[in-house]
Amino acid sequence: MATTQTSRVTTRRYAVLLTPDQEEGGYTATVPALPGCVSEGDTVSDALANIQDAMRLYIETLEAHGEPVPEEPRRPEVHVVEV
Repeated sequence: MATTQTSRVTTRRYAVLLTPDQEEGGYTATVPALPGCVSEGDTVSDALANIQDAMRLYIETLEAHGEPVPEEPRRPEVHVVEV
């Protein structure tokens, strides 16, 4: 009996931080669990699409070099604090 092996795709989830650019508009997107993974976009949708592409490339590069892919053990919490 012949068997076929399908390639297995791993889906990962990461928190993305969107920071509005007060001077020029748009958003900067960063991924705290993936140091240096940064992108931007004119709208929230653009920023999220762009950071998703950046995350894919970041992970592909790590895998190509045999380096471990960071996992996000716990989602970060965001709190607003008045001072």
